[in-house]
Amino acid sequence: MLKSLGLVLTFIFVTFSMAGCATHEDRGQVERAGATAGRVIDDSVITGKVKTALIADSTTKAYQIEVETYRGTVLLSGFVDSAEQRRRAVEIARSVEGVRDVKNSLELRSRQ
Repeated sequence: MLKSLGLVLTFIFVTFSMAGCATHEDRGQVERAGATAGRVIDDSVITGKVKTALIADSTTKAYQIEVETYRGTVLLSGFVDSAEQRRRAVEIARSVEGVRDVKNSLELRSRQ
């Protein structure tokens, strides 16, 4: 009787130990998914703030500038009419809260 009670208790202990490990692993995946979703939302907010700031500035022609954000790094691309617009767009993007870096891929539109 004591031997079978010991086996049952051992079985229960091992079962709950394994279940605890699975729960911890699942929680890690959920936390990572939440962190990824949070980063995507943060990046979207940064993109929106940069676009809004570009629109509000009289120097930049925001409709010519594409803005993408990944992990706080803003990528500016498209064509602008002058070096001043290019410089100002980068300056504006850097001033937005949450921006860690700015990659400038803006090109000057050639005059013909």
